[in-house]
Amino acid sequence: MTTTQVMTQGTAVAATSGTIAITDPRDGTAVGAIETTAPALLPDLVSRSRTAFRSWARVSPAERGSLLKDAAHRVAAREEELARLNERETGKLYADALGGVRAGVDTLLQYAELGPLHRGRSLRGGHTALDYATPEPRGVVAAITPWNDPVAVAAGILGAAIVSGNTVISKASEKCPHVGLLFAEIVAEALPDDVLIPVSGDGELGAALAASTGVDVIAHVGSTRAGESIARAAAATGAHVIRENGGNDALIIDADVDPEWAAQQAALGSFANAGQICTSVERIFVHADIAEAFTSALVAEAERYTREGLLGPLVDEGQRTAVHTAVCSSVEDGAVVACGGIIPEGPGCHYPATVLTECRPQMAVMREETFGPIAPVQVVASFEEGIARASDDRYGLAASVLTRSLEHAQHAAAELPVGTVKVNNVFGGAPGGSAQPRGASGAGFGYGPELLDEMTTVKVVHMGTAR
Repeated sequence: MTTTQVMTQGTAVAATSGTIAITDPRDGTAVGAIETTAPALLPDLVSRSRTAFRSWARVSPAERGSLLKDAAHRVAAREEELARLNERETGKLYADALGGVRAGVDTLLQYAELGPLHRGRSLRGGHTALDYATPEPRGVVAAITPWNDPVAVAAGILGAAIVSGNTVISKASEKCPHVGLLFAEIVAEALPDDVLIPVSGDGELGAALAASTGVDVIAHVGSTRAGESIARAAAATGAHVIRENGGNDALIIDADVDPEWAAQQAALGSFANAGQICTSVERIFVHADIAEAFTSALVAEAERYTREGLLGPLVDEGQRTAVHTAVCSSVEDGAVVACGGIIPEGPGCHYPATVLTECRPQMAVMREETFGPIAPVQVVASFEEGIARASDDRYGLAASVLTRSLEHAQHAAAELPVGTVKVNNVFGGAPGGSAQPRGASGAGFGYGPELLDEMTTVKVVHMGTAR
């Protein structure tokens, strides 16, 4: 392969003649091809990032915040272009894609304000002595981000890293290389050279970046398999790892809630973005007292999502095959297809909203993250059984509970072994919130103000007096 340099507004993106070709999952038409970065070029890119870090770390937090604010406004000015490109690359419905871009802009603006306010602590010793702790940037950050919400997720990692004084090498998913590269380029335009270096490539490049000597932080949002590989690589290099990985999020439905409302919540959690959200509802445990009414209402909701075009396609044919394989495997194990479950004819990677009943813990759709528009339902005899079933899982990202009982809500919050428990709202959460995933779902604060702590390390200084 021959190596070239693609210049993007002062930021050189190293590339080879290798390419990633993308087709529109809605209809199979070509979107385009992106030249990929050669892993052999990473040492030079890390060196450039390290050189930029030495000066960037000395820029005042207020000035860094001002430049990040400028980057946010540049992204906002091109929101429609980014959303349309996202729609074409991943099949995300345009309104959702536009919402993701706007969420990314808001995130950049939030970090632009939070960065200069990120503070240390002080402690008095003797009368004239003082100890203080101050956060300092860690260095070079490798940002490896996903395709399912490419702008919003990347904005959090890039914003927190940059405003903290780090420099970043950013690799978006190979499933959305156009929108990932464009977003990074727009942000980079507002910054000094090499503060943000975008690269393009597949898992091979991501693995090489994670294993690179000189990378101080690896921030990864993506699959558990990739995240665990990154953690092993970081054990050898000493890089600090922040990762939000797969989830198998449970929804527990108590006997005292309206079954139609519960079905609406379950449908939203299972079918939004075709089930391709890290915190999608993946398993449903419904109390036997309302199971029949709930299931009937959920089937009606699923049919409405499919009929009214509320469901975009899956990101590619590989994802659709994986989803359908999990459904078929579960049916072979005794699950019953209440609706959906059939690959539709025609172009693209569409899959209907699917409800499975008679589900059991050993089935594929209950054991692993499906990442598709699948709602597997298991009936439980009590709320306590639902908690126990939901807790029997290797993942630990999030879980949701629908109940009118404060006692049950408190019990769920205390017992569920996950980073986030949502009560009576499957996608609830206050602005600026943050959480730490557990188990196979990752580790570290991946968003919110606490991400600034992850992106920095603390230096303690003891100040005494001379005699």
